[in-house]
Amino acid sequence: MTEDAADFAGVPDAFQRLWTPHRMAYITAGPQVLRDDCPFCAAPEKSDEDGLIVARGETAYVLLNLFPYNSGHLLVCPYRHVATYDQATPEEVAEIGALTQQGMRALRRVSRCDGFNLGMNQGAIAGAGVDEHLHQHIVPRWRSDANFFPIIARTKALPQLLGDVREAISGAWDE
Repeated sequence: MTEDAADFAGVPDAFQRLWTPHRMAYITAGPQVLRDDCPFCAAPEKSDEDGLIVARGETAYVLLNLFPYNSGHLLVCPYRHVATYDQATPEEVAEIGALTQQGMRALRRVSRCDGFNLGMNQGAIAGAGVDEHLHQHIVPRWRSDANFFPIIARTKALPQLLGDVREAISGAWDE
C-alpha cells in the first residue's frame, strides 16, 4: 500500500524544514517584473520602512536587498537611473564609496560580522538581477555562515526579518 505524503503533515520525521514563503514572490514573478518596474527608482519614493531604505544621501542611497544572500545584505544605489559604473558621475561614485564605508561600519556594529563581499554585477550576462540600474552589494559574512544549505539544498537561512534588520542598521548608521 502506498500512502500520500500529504497525509503526514505535522508528523515528526528526520527532516528539518525551513519555510521561506516570501521567496515565492520572486520565483513566480520572474525577471520580467524587475525589468518592467525598476525597484531602485521606486524605493526612494516610498517611506524608509516601506522601501527598506537604511540611509539617504544627496546622489545615492542605501537599502536592504529584498532577496538577501545574508542578513544585512545592503545595496548602494544612485538615485539616477544609470546602468553601469562608468555612467555614474564623479559625485555619485564618491557618495557610493562613502555610503559603502558607512554601511560596513554600521553592519560591524549591529551584526559583528567578520568580513564582507562587495561587488557590482554590470549587465545581465554578469549576473545582475536588475541590470538597468547601477547598485553595489555589501554582503556581511561570518566565519560560521557557510554550511550545507546553499550548496546542497539551494536554501539560505536568514535569522532576522527585513524590517528588524533595517531598523537596527538605520539606528547604528551615524554612530
